[in-house]
Amino acid sequence: MKVAKLQPLLAWEDLEWSDPDGGRIILHGTLPTVIFPLKMRPREEWEGIALLEAPDVVELWEQEEIDEAESPGVNLNHSLLSGGALAIYLDDVTELEGVVSGRFPDPEPRRLHRNAVRHERPVYFIEPTAEDDEWLEHLSNEAKVVSHWRKLLGMISLGGKWRKRMKQNISKARNPPKGVTKNMGSASVLALTWWQLSEWLINESISSYRDNRFAKRLRGALADLRKKHGDDATLILPMHLPWRNAIFSALNEQHDVEEITSSPTVSDGTEEE
Repeated sequence: MKVAKLQPLLAWEDLEWSDPDGGRIILHGTLPTVIFPLKMRPREEWEGIALLEAPDVVELWEQEEIDEAESPGVNLNHSLLSGGALAIYLDDVTELEGVVSGRFPDPEPRRLHRNAVRHERPVYFIEPTAEDDEWLEHLSNEAKVVSHWRKLLGMISLGGKWRKRMKQNISKARNPPKGVTKNMGSASVLALTWWQLSEWLINESISSYRDNRFAKRLRGALADLRKKHGDDATLILPMHLPWRNAIFSALNEQHDVEEITSSPTVSDGTEEE
């Protein structure tokens, strides 16, 4: 099921954004490291995929797959030892009965990416590369904010911040589709808490620039897809569920289109999981 207007933050239905120039983007919410059951996977037909990542994420995914084949669970263990909000999230989500989690590379974006590669569908990497001067400046500004002494001091009480936000977020949970464990709702609350603490590290102006820049490039990806598929062009965007409303709103407010082309895809011969 998909909806074409802003929904509650943790609603499971896919969001559909229609471009005034033609075509649409399906915003499919995912939870970090969580494998979705079949009932929660996208059912819509799509011609291209957008990832809110830089192109080098594919190399990272491939390396994680190699590492997992050699030593199952090594990426999870490394992330748990790294500390921070992600480690708390992983520690909690992997304890939820019936939720398959703690998997690397991130299962749902990787599965859809492999689907696109196998069928030679366009793949659009939305995060600009380091050669982009404006994006490099953005990353520099973000690093300065994250490393500010007040933020570093606040990390000392991260556990307390986590518990406080968790209590506030419980009421935001939505029941998953019938036949799916209700613990998936608990997983979404954990993901929201992780996302909020990740965003807490940066200020609103930095996150706003990021989201608006991504919206421009998403519109550019859809414009490129329209060259072949016209107004029927459909771009699927797998992304963190708690982030989805912000990107949907940025698309609604964004009138500029940044030109972007897809990356070449060559089938790797793998089957969809």
